Amino acid sequence: MKTATFQNNRLEAILFNILNGFFMLFLVIVTLYPFLHTLTVSFNEGNDTLRGGLYLWPRIWSLQNYRAIFISGTIYHAAWISVARTVTLTVLGVFLTSMLAYTLAQPHYLFRKIIGVLFVLTMYFNAGLIPNYFLIKQLGLLNNFWVYILPGMVSAFNLIVIRTYIKSLPGSLVESAKIDGAGDFTIFLRIIFPLCTPVLATIALFIAVGSWNSWFDTFLYASSDIKLSTLQYEMMKLLGSTMSSNSDPALLNGVNTGQSKGMVTPASVRAAITIVTAVPILLVYPFLQRFFVVGLNLGSVKE
Repeated sequence: MKTATFQNNRLEAILFNILNGFFMLFLVIVTLYPFLHTLTVSFNEGNDTLRGGLYLWPRIWSLQNYRAIFISGTIYHAAWISVARTVTLTVLGVFLTSMLAYTLAQPHYLFRKIIGVLFVLTMYFNAGLIPNYFLIKQLGLLNNFWVYILPGMVSAFNLIVIRTYIKSLPGSLVESAKIDGAGDFTIFLRIIFPLCTPVLATIALFIAVGSWNSWFDTFLYASSDIKLSTLQYEMMKLLGSTMSSNSDPALLNGVNTGQSKGMVTPASVRAAITIVTAVPILLVYPFLQRFFVVGLNLGSVKE
């Protein structure tokens, strides 16, 4: 009887593993195919793309789509601005948000509940676009690099996640450190901050992706200064020009590539733009992925 039960359980386990493997393979194909198709279109000759029938391999290899993007000298400076804003905002955002979360997680802090409620209210209420624009103007941040950094350094959602994670840490760590004479800043910097690595890596990924993909703030606050233009904003302008015309986008920008018109199309350039803007985040994500699930779960569930 026990042998038959054991064999049935083993068959069920094998069947489950097989079905689970097919299901996971199906999910991988469904999620990976759109990206691979976009990559294929980006490396395919533009006019040939209009014929359709492209799947996972270009029919006519061409780098013209990428040349049309990088032919402009402003792209490289814009890419540097995007990298600089992303790195600066991520570092400052993670450090300052975690410091504030540590303060609000302390039970002896008198105003922790009031400040916490005020931060939560910002998640549901907003003054609107026009008042926000005039606030940025009054602060002197128009056409200023810090307009990318200061307004988004602290997020209420990130604050709540980190605070909940810190509350899950043993309180005896802080108490023993205070008995040894350590101050709050020393406790935060040498004990709490290193222990928060999983949730901080998760928050860093959130901030970095949001900052890297942002272009609307450039359009609102720094569009008149070409030196502050970001890569995403330049790509948005290029995409707008290709969508409104069937001409070579390099020619639309007044640059002759020396090749015939029609080598690129809106669809092919759009695919190349997607790849260019997505690759940097794809390169960073594998290093943070192992912290992602653990950090988010520990920071969002309180026992």
